[in-house]
Amino acid sequence: MRIVVVGATGTIGRGIVPALVDAGHEAVAASRATGVDAFTGAGLVEAVSGADAVVDVLRPASDQVAGDEVREFFARSTENLLAAERSAGVAHHVALSVVGCDRVPESGFLHAKFAQEQVIRASGRPFTIVRATQFFEFVAHIVDTLAIDGAVRVPPGRQQPMAAADVAAAVARISQGDPVDGTIEIAGPEAFAMVDLVRRVQAWRRDLRPVVADPAARYFGTTLTGPELLPGPDAQLSSTTFDAWLAEHPPG
Repeated sequence: MRIVVVGATGTIGRGIVPALVDAGHEAVAASRATGVDAFTGAGLVEAVSGADAVVDVLRPASDQVAGDEVREFFARSTENLLAAERSAGVAHHVALSVVGCDRVPESGFLHAKFAQEQVIRASGRPFTIVRATQFFEFVAHIVDTLAIDGAVRVPPGRQQPMAAADVAAAVARISQGDPVDGTIEIAGPEAFAMVDLVRRVQAWRRDLRPVVADPAARYFGTTLTGPELLPGPDAQLSSTTFDAWLAEHPPG
């Protein structure tokens, strides 16, 4: 198979390309560095020509951009990709999304991902949406966004995070199969209360800032009550535990 990975230089894309090559496929790394810009459409038609599948793992430069801007980024990039795929006759569009994006409308980033899913569903193209839980690699960044006045104030939600390498492996595997014209959820093997997850990260980093459970704390612009970011019972679970990942990744 010829599989084009759009966003191939990002956290997940970097793992998908070698996974596809190891499986015996032709993996095409498409990014702005290779002259492909999904937002403007530059280079897209040429990049997806002859592809059996296209994997979209694009992200904006930062989750902290305004809601309208990130929504426009995902919508326009997706529309351009789907148009190029339609022209080229691509048989499978695979998009990485986020578990719970349909349940937290106050979060600009997560709501934008849900809007992106709607564009895909309405396109008439064969597709698979892969909703993943948060990555272990981003948990420390989340802790820092929750820090206020010397304390880390944590909302009462729960998460079931997973290693980025496991996300990449799952997306690579799914892209080799038939489109499901629906959603597949993937998640880590363990669910944590947010406050417990944060305390583990603080111990790993030897960060002495106090951790405070705060029902009013916000997670990327939204309040959480508990299960919003947890996967459903049919989610495909990865094998890497958070403790195993921490042991292999010294802080720094």
